[in-house]
Amino acid sequence: MPPVIIGSFEEFEQHNGKELGTSEYFKITQNQINLFAEATHDHQWIHINPERAKKEGAFGNTIAHGYLTLSIVPHLWDQIVEVRNLKMMINYGIESLRFANPVVVESQVRLVAKLKNVANLRGTVKAEVEVKLEIKGQKKPAFTGVLVFLYHFN
Repeated sequence: MPPVIIGSFEEFEQHNGKELGTSEYFKITQNQINLFAEATHDHQWIHINPERAKKEGAFGNTIAHGYLTLSIVPHLWDQIVEVRNLKMMINYGIESLRFANPVVVESQVRLVAKLKNVANLRGTVKAEVEVKLEIKGQKKPAFTGVLVFLYHFN
């Protein structure tokens, strides 16, 4: 499904309280996990040691870092919403974030987004987006939360 196109506060307002869409599935690989571990200096064995994770871990294999799953949101969000006429966008915050289910290596995930609220703050658009990262074949999502973005339109 093509992304929802938004170019102004008024266009954001039309989607207030509505589901915006769902991204394509994205596969989490061991290479991505290893690169994330290097970037963040988080080398916990449940992420980077497949042999030990298979023997001693609770999940049968390595799992993605929770923050790795969160860090792919911009890629998945761009598949759901295309914001045009944009001067600048700022990640403003995350509310009620819960990591509910581990993402085992080679799992596929996708983002589901709903516009919880949108407000015009003297020309800056504040968008609160309810998100969940679904794991293919799992009932429980990897995480849920509310992402807050500030959009400055031209």
